[in-house]
Order: sequence, then structure tokens, then C-alpha cells
Amino acid sequence: MEAREEKETQVAAWLKKIFGDHPIPQYEVNPRTTEILYHLSERNKVRDRDVHLVIEDLKQKASEYESEAKHLQDLLMESVNFSPANLSSTGSRYLNALVDSAVALETKDTSLASFIPAVNDLTSDLFRTKSKNEEIKLELGKLEKNLTATLVLEKCLQEDLKKAELHLSTERAKVDNRLQNMDFLKAKSEEFRFGIKAAEEQLSARGMDASLSHQSLLALSEKLAELKRQTVPLKKKLESYLDLMPNPSLAQVKIEEAKRELDTIEAELTKKVDMMEL
Repeated sequence: MEAREEKETQVAAWLKKIFGDHPIPQYEVNPRTTEILYHLSERNKVRDRDVHLVIEDLKQKASEYESEAKHLQDLLMESVNFSPANLSSTGSRYLNALVDSAVALETKDTSLASFIPAVNDLTSDLFRTKSKNEEIKLELGKLEKNLTATLVLEKCLQEDLKKAELHLSTERAKVDNRLQNMDFLKAKSEEFRFGIKAAEEQLSARGMDASLSHQSLLALSEKLAELKRQTVPLKKKLESYLDLMPNPSLAQVKIEEAKRELDTIEAELTKKVDMMEL
């Protein structure tokens, strides 16, 4: 309990320090929010301490640089009785350019021993940057080619899609037309079926032989076709007997048998045809 109250006190002090004169936003005080704000305050303290150390280090370095600059200036005055204030405007520009170069290159001083490695490092960075730029240009060229190929492919796909849609529309129209024709044919078929049925009923009522119905005639037609098909080998067989020269009496008997069989088939065929014509 005491630890929780201590954390709440630290959180309140931290919030007051953060917001200063501004009002602290309202928040629900519970163990969870207190714990979260406490951890934030601790992290903030660590960050403030690190920032303070960095600031102190920079102040120390600035003081060291000022001391070193004063020492160099005094040394220059003692050795050659020279002061930057005595420089001409051109000399001042050169000196400022030298200082700016040292700052840009982040050297510890303006001696050649510091400038040469810094320039070499800068040159290496420049070459690496140029090489990287070339790689990027090559990659960019590949991407442009791929993009061009993709755009061409997209255009072809769009054209194919239009053709497919046109073909689909044409086929759909054909299918619709066929469906309409099919519906018409179905209706006509039903109409004919009912008409045939009604006609058969009328003929049956008038005493017509059932063998003359539509179904019977179709069956007779199929049987007639079958009989015609059966006569073909018999005729060929008869022709083969007619070609026989030895034993004319036996051949004559076979011919007569074949003729009688053929006459029987033709008689039956003629009878069926006459029935169909009736």
C-alpha cells in the first residue's frame, strides 16, 4: 500500500513538472494507470539524465575547443605576431572557408593530416554514392522496361477482354435466338402431338385399323427399311449363283429357291407399302 502511494506521489510530481502552469488532464486513478505513468516517469527521468550528460559533454567540448582556439591564437601571435583581425578581406574569406571545410569534414583541426583522410573518406563516399546511383539507374531502367511490358500486356488484355465480351454478346444473342426457336419448336411439337392424338382418336372412333396409326406406320417404315437391308445380301447371293457354270441343274434349283425367297420378301414388302399408302 505504501509503495502504491509512493508511486502515485511520484507520478503526480512528474506530471506537475511536465505540464508546469498548465492544468493536468483528468485521468482515472487506478493501479493500472498509476503503474503505466510510473514507468513513463522513470523512463523520462532516465532520458533527462542522458540528455543532461550529453549537454554537459558538449559544453565541456565547446570549452575545450575555445581553449584550444585561444591557445592557437596566442601561439600564432607569439610566433609571427599575427592576428586574424589583421587579415585582409580575402584572407578572412580563405580562413573562413578553411574553418567551414573543417567543420563540414568534421576534422579535429585544420592541418593537412586531418584534411587528407577526411577528403579521402569523402571521396570514397562519393564513389560509393555514384556506384549506388548507377545501380539505382540500372534498377530503374529494368523497372521502366517491366512497366512498359506490363502496360503493353495490360493493353493487350483489355483488347482481348473487349473481343471476348463482343464474342460473348454475339454468342448470347445466338443462344437466345436458339432458345426462342427451341421454344417455338417445342410449342409446335406439342401442337402436332395433340393434333395427331386428336386425329388418331377421331380415326379410332370411325373404326380405323390400329395398324394404320402413326406409331404403327413408323414401326412399319422401320421394318420396311430392315427388309430392304436384308434383301441386299440375298440379291448378291443370287447374283453369285447366276455366275455358276458347272452343274446347271443344281444351280437352277438354287436360283429358283432364291427367287422364291426374294418373291416372298418382295410380296411382304409390297403388302407393307400398300398398307402404308392406305
